[in-house]
Amino acid sequence: MSYKTDIEIAREASKRPIQEIGAKLGISAEDLVPYGHDKAKVSAEFIAAQADKNNGKLILVTAINPTPAGEGKTTTTVGLGDGLNAIGKKAAICIREASLGPCFGMKGGAAGGGYAQVVPMEDMNLHFTGDFHAITSAHNLLSAMIDNHIYWGNSADIDTRRVVWRRVMDMNDRALRDIVTSLGGVPNGFPRQAGFDITVASEVMAILCLAKNLDDLQKRLGDIIIAYRRDRSPVYCRDIKADGAMTVLLKDAMQPNLVQTLENNPAFVHGGPFANIAHGCNSVVATTTALKIADYVVTEAGFGADLGAEKFMNIKCRHAGLAPDAVVIVATVRAMKMNGGVKKDDLGTENVQAVKDGCANLGRHIENVKGFGVPAVVAINHFVTDTDAEVDAIKEYVASLGSEAILCKHWANGSKGIEELATRVAEIAESGMSQFQTLYPNEIGLFKKIETVAKRIYRADEVLADKKIRDQLKQWEEAGYGHLPVCMAKTQYSFTTDPNVRGAPTGHSIPIREVRLSAGAGFVVAICGEIMTMPGLPRVPSSESIMLNDQGQIEGLF
Repeated sequence: MSYKTDIEIAREASKRPIQEIGAKLGISAEDLVPYGHDKAKVSAEFIAAQADKNNGKLILVTAINPTPAGEGKTTTTVGLGDGLNAIGKKAAICIREASLGPCFGMKGGAAGGGYAQVVPMEDMNLHFTGDFHAITSAHNLLSAMIDNHIYWGNSADIDTRRVVWRRVMDMNDRALRDIVTSLGGVPNGFPRQAGFDITVASEVMAILCLAKNLDDLQKRLGDIIIAYRRDRSPVYCRDIKADGAMTVLLKDAMQPNLVQTLENNPAFVHGGPFANIAHGCNSVVATTTALKIADYVVTEAGFGADLGAEKFMNIKCRHAGLAPDAVVIVATVRAMKMNGGVKKDDLGTENVQAVKDGCANLGRHIENVKGFGVPAVVAINHFVTDTDAEVDAIKEYVASLGSEAILCKHWANGSKGIEELATRVAEIAESGMSQFQTLYPNEIGLFKKIETVAKRIYRADEVLADKKIRDQLKQWEEAGYGHLPVCMAKTQYSFTTDPNVRGAPTGHSIPIREVRLSAGAGFVVAICGEIMTMPGLPRVPSSESIMLNDQGQIEGLF
């Protein structure tokens, strides 16, 4: 049996004018800044006017550790939003924007799938409304101003050996990870070692996603540490007067983007920090605005719950004063079988024992989410090869942990295939069961925070960090940054730092290779194992099959 591709389904969507979508949430046409007919930004004035309204219920969608078998977290987020609207609830969706890096690398797109998608799919996966370009430009303006400041006399007394601000681009390009700049003689400045990160790892991206408004944005940008002097004192972005111009470049990018699902329900798509190397959540502005104008807000956090959900709780909720009312953990029969040792080519064959063997990974995530005091329900994202016995095996396992799993067929049937989950999630959200708490208090030390995440979420025995890293953390504590949360940069594929270790391992160590202070964003990044802040393209990147067809339509996004 042949199925339509995601892009074919998206192309057949019956989209409504974006003003109609805004009207569903009480946003007038005057409060929308349209980008064509099917997408718009929501004005800062409208957002400010909602401040005194009560919040709706916040539902987080997360997942097990991703496998090549596919889990469908964004698809489930979109489907659940449609499902809540289908059962008569006023619901909005909040997801991240797609990075060009993974679109042309491994992923091929990130707007949901099947009949649970956000449209316009092609625009969202490409240039969209230009937010990522604005972030890249603002980041690299600061880079240019640093080198220019040094060239014209260096009045801030920057130690050129201790410039910590790297450049960024929104593409996977391993050749730019480590570079030397300013070669070519006196006119080009002072040569030094530098490098590029991917835009979604930029502190500017994190700042945009955590800032409450433009004033907060400029303050956070000014707080960025760009370098250190010879006496190790920090040099800030505001010291070279870059924060104002950066804010100007980000003025429009701060406004959330409104689009729609295939079923014409409202979706905010704004911001996009990676979850394995950044904090993995859409913008605070989009989420808090949606909570003021919808009764239910369904949002997602990147990759598995060990990364995205942990950072959503410990970083985003801490900074924004949010508290989720329910969590949905997405799993698939295929992924359970893969965790149970089945090869990808054999996933279509029934194997109930492998499903049972692989459920430990799901169980670990359920326990972790409950550790935050939030009730969790499992969404089994249905694939056509799943058998009743395999689905029942997951349901029985989840029930043994005191939770529940619900089979969802939104990929094939849209909202009709997920109404059972929508009904149950609404009941949980309204029950007041959530007793949300962060994993650690602000007051404990930075290394203790890293240890807390490593031991309680990853179930590691120890954190390995040499004296240089421990001393750096102590220096930041003495400088007044000890209250900040930590952002763990780690592989998404495993609870360990080895991407090949599946299941629910224990008895392992978490090595910290490097730590970075994101003073403007408000967290300390701990880079674990071999994770890269500038990914590379795979042997066969998705870009090889992305092209225009004879009708001028895009093919290859999925």
